[in-house]
Amino acid sequence: MKPPRPCRTRWAARAAAALALCASATGASAQLRLPPLDLTLPQRVGPLDVDSLRNPAARLLAAGERVNLRTLRLDQIETLLRRHRDVLEADPRGEPAVRREILAWSPSPAGLAAAAAAGLAVLREPAPDAGELSMVVLRVPDGADTAAVLARLRALDPEGSYDFNHLYTGSAAPAPPGGAAPDGPLPRSAGATRVGLIDSGVDGAHIVFRDAGIRHWGCADSAHPSAHGTSVAALMVGRSAHFSGVAPQASLYAADIYCDSATGGSADKIAAALAWLAREKVGVINISLVGPPNVALEHVVGAMLRRGHLLVAAVGNDGPAAPPLYPASYPGVVGVSAVDRHGKTLPEAARGPQVMFAAPGANMVSAAIGTPPYRQVRGTSFAAPIVAALLAGRLARPDPAGARRAITALAAQASNAPAATVSQETGYGVVGATYRTDPSNLR
Repeated sequence: MKPPRPCRTRWAARAAAALALCASATGASAQLRLPPLDLTLPQRVGPLDVDSLRNPAARLLAAGERVNLRTLRLDQIETLLRRHRDVLEADPRGEPAVRREILAWSPSPAGLAAAAAAGLAVLREPAPDAGELSMVVLRVPDGADTAAVLARLRALDPEGSYDFNHLYTGSAAPAPPGGAAPDGPLPRSAGATRVGLIDSGVDGAHIVFRDAGIRHWGCADSAHPSAHGTSVAALMVGRSAHFSGVAPQASLYAADIYCDSATGGSADKIAAALAWLAREKVGVINISLVGPPNVALEHVVGAMLRRGHLLVAAVGNDGPAAPPLYPASYPGVVGVSAVDRHGKTLPEAARGPQVMFAAPGANMVSAAIGTPPYRQVRGTSFAAPIVAALLAGRLARPDPAGARRAITALAAQASNAPAATVSQETGYGVVGATYRTDPSNLR
């Protein structure tokens, strides 16, 4: 298969450097840029009624009107912070974070001593064998200002990596409902392909997951099905008489990092989920979540990439002029944008060197909780799992060289690829177009 087209621009060179990181044995430091707030929320966040916040935009989308999704996100985050001020707070840039919690990446004994000197106590520790994936959660004393304590800790231990425990949310646009009556399952055979998912809960009882191999993690082994996690998972391994994901024969390793909690989706929970998937040796992991740069999470992501995992992430729906969102914008992460049925990039999708591929993300349906069992979906959240499942068939286990080969092979199959460069809209091109289930197919 032919390799990806050469990069001839400065931003394209940065994309090529990100691709090379998959096979590198050394880490890379991300250039952290101030991102916008991300407000697309999981289906349920504590007592917050997310659906009622989504409905106005859903009606506009149904009418075919342009929606400012970034403004909608800002309104939603403001509501989230106001309703959960007892457990959430905003960092100095307005990013949501867990109140009075600071993350430390693999702190040294000297770093922990510095934390104690700053008045912090260890709240949660990683497993003893976590290694480079180690993330320690520190508790800020009651009455203290988290930002001030963080600044003091960084001054006491300038060699350490400390940050807020930021929240990350689903990168999906509201979409009009749509679907059909329940249908019967199709037979499927177990395969060797495995793919990971870090998201909200998956409804394993849904018809598309009948006989599917799903391993769940998180929430103390209790089930908390969510619309977002269920839709994303279906696009990877779902299958029924009227619907098929990319790899219905694959085993899904699904980590629920929300658990219906107001503090769900925090950076330490993402790190813990990554550590679980590393122990299970799952090669490709989808993360349809977006949020701010976080130095502690950046180190964990870098460690996963050095081990040979492929992390696939949605680039977000803040529009072409928006600053980058994370984890998609960390070097080496496979950032995914979304296109419509005609192969055109969605107007709300992010642009930039973080885009490595594009896949269907509009004019399509996926699994839904309740009746009807399918709904229309839109956004980069639903393009990323298509790319992840395609890559999973090429990378059975973590392997730096294998990860690079998997990306090269997928790039060779991409359509709408720009000549002699890498596009800021679609990266190496559009993949997975045949896996878009048109809403008309269910009528």
